[in-house]
Amino acid sequence: MKIAIIGYSGSGKSTLTETLSNYYSIPKLHMDTLQFQPGWVDSDRDWMSEQMDNFLSKNTDWVIDGNYAWCQYERRLEESDWIIFLNFSRWNCFYRAWKRARHFRGQVRDSMATGCIEKLDWEFIRWVLWDGRQARQVTRYQTVGQTYSDKFIALKNQKELDRFLNKVKNDLLESK
Repeated sequence: MKIAIIGYSGSGKSTLTETLSNYYSIPKLHMDTLQFQPGWVDSDRDWMSEQMDNFLSKNTDWVIDGNYAWCQYERRLEESDWIIFLNFSRWNCFYRAWKRARHFRGQVRDSMATGCIEKLDWEFIRWVLWDGRQARQVTRYQTVGQTYSDKFIALKNQKELDRFLNKVKNDLLESK
């Protein structure tokens, strides 16, 4: 099983990655662990692309969360059995990011690069509410949905996500 999880910042991509990695007992990759170096410094794009290539080549099954359209995006989407798009509202994403910042205050969460202490600053708030939802991002998600309609799963709220996860759990139980 190969699963690509894409979506807006704060939508729960990393949490879903953890859950599906555990359900299927498959390797996971949080792209934020590649994107950042300690202190929230951006990684070299060539290095990041090479790391992604290594992960994809080394694993027959995986779940990867993150957008980063310049980093092996087409390959990830092409190889995926499922492309899960978390299309939660901007306010829901903001609330989730706020809760995450409170929960991990002063810590580095597992889905983030070493040395990147959790924060919720104005730049990130602006990204979650406005900048990360500009026309080019919306268009990219729409294009992915149209191009890969046979394996594209769009979830727009927690109720839909819970229903999806219950179905996955039930399918796994039936297959055993």
